[in-house]
Amino acid sequence: MSSNSATVLYDAPGPRARNTYRLISAAVAVVLLGIGYLVFAALDDKGQLTSAKWNPFVESTSWTTYLIPGIRGTLVAAAASIVFALILGAILGIGRLSDHRPIRWIAGAFVELFRSIPVLILMIFSYQLFAEYEVFKSKYLALAAVIVGLTLYNGSVIAEIVRAGIKSLPKGQSEAAMALGMRKGQIMRTILLPQAVTAMLPAIISQMVVALKDSALGYLIGYVEVVRSGQQLGAFYGNYLPALIVVAIIMIALNSTLTVLATRLEKRLRSGRKGGAIPGADIAAVPAVSVPGMDITDKRL
Repeated sequence: MSSNSATVLYDAPGPRARNTYRLISAAVAVVLLGIGYLVFAALDDKGQLTSAKWNPFVESTSWTTYLIPGIRGTLVAAAASIVFALILGAILGIGRLSDHRPIRWIAGAFVELFRSIPVLILMIFSYQLFAEYEVFKSKYLALAAVIVGLTLYNGSVIAEIVRAGIKSLPKGQSEAAMALGMRKGQIMRTILLPQAVTAMLPAIISQMVVALKDSALGYLIGYVEVVRSGQQLGAFYGNYLPALIVVAIIMIALNSTLTVLATRLEKRLRSGRKGGAIPGADIAAVPAVSVPGMDITDKRL
């Protein structure tokens, strides 16, 4: 192929096409600016952009009465659901790789069922079930329903992450370990899982962020979390827009903090993996056994 030939997969636009693209881009920018101005004017007419609407956020009562309890509720529900989802996901992910067909079927059916149901439906169903049979005290009903809903959904997703992470490892390590007489549980625990963790961490971190954000759905069943607290604060002071902006900033800060902490953990695990021996690497270092009469080395070489 000549060096002057085109390397793109489509025809390069000519002068007329480029001018058309510029005009379309300018028109879209003008429309967006117009929409933004209309939104700004409507909010300004309603008095939502005045400095008085932000004054409640410099008062301690707004934080102690509304925002701090909401942040605490969000963190409690997210932390508990993330821990339980990781445990459930590990069990289901390993169960889907079991040699026993009934275990694979049960784990697979569980994952496919709860991965297909929206989180909000799981929360509402759990809340009604717990309330009907009085499983928890009334003040813990909403919290339990939020945790159960988030755990079932995110645990099912994490199970697929675990299964994919383990399946991505070379089969030679498992075969070598089995040749040495190691049981499958030992292979999974000491060889496969330690190596798969670093490969799974980016996807698991993303799912942890999803669990933290989805905890906001709990306000629909009466759970006190940061979104519900922000709405209550906005209703009390009549400053819905500033309240929602503050809630959005809080959620961004929480998600960013979780992402930073998980990313640092991932980097530490990866650096430790590079600096140390990989679990199971001693399998490849097993010395060859010399059998009398079976020396096939050509001594003439």
